[in-house]
Amino acid sequence: MIPRITATLAALACSSAVTAATFMDDDWASAACAAWNNTPTLTNELGGAAWAANDAGRGFKIIQLYRGKCGAASKVELEISNQDGKAHCARGGTVKHSQLDPKVDYLMYASDEDWACMGQGSFGCGAMGAMMTGKLKFQGPKGEAMSVMGPFDSFLLLTGKVPGDTSSCPK
Repeated sequence: MIPRITATLAALACSSAVTAATFMDDDWASAACAAWNNTPTLTNELGGAAWAANDAGRGFKIIQLYRGKCGAASKVELEISNQDGKAHCARGGTVKHSQLDPKVDYLMYASDEDWACMGQGSFGCGAMGAMMTGKLKFQGPKGEAMSVMGPFDSFLLLTGKVPGDTSSCPK
């Protein structure tokens, strides 16, 4: 009986092999949201009045992301809210907010190669270096972003920690 159960479990494991989401598709954004919430640097250091509470009275900030080769039509977004003094990712996925508020929201895009560099934390690919060299194209409140460079580095590293296949663009 045990060999049959073992064989059945092995067959199930092989038949349900998990493939990585396409880099920066809805599934990837949902996983990135969960990863955000499990990154103390992001939740703790961006929470409170300094960053997360700057939400134009909506109750959330928006970060939209896309891959340069896939174009702006492939954007995904993270919705970040200030909950109990912590920056909490409430949702990651399809763009639901077509209008960004340039005083509180962010739009970021880069080539796949530059996203990989930033996700690995390679030399010159940290937040400051990526912005200064143009590896990361960025729109949003630049002064606010400059004030949270440490946590922003953690966000860029998060893009490399969430698995994603770059062989095709999000659909």
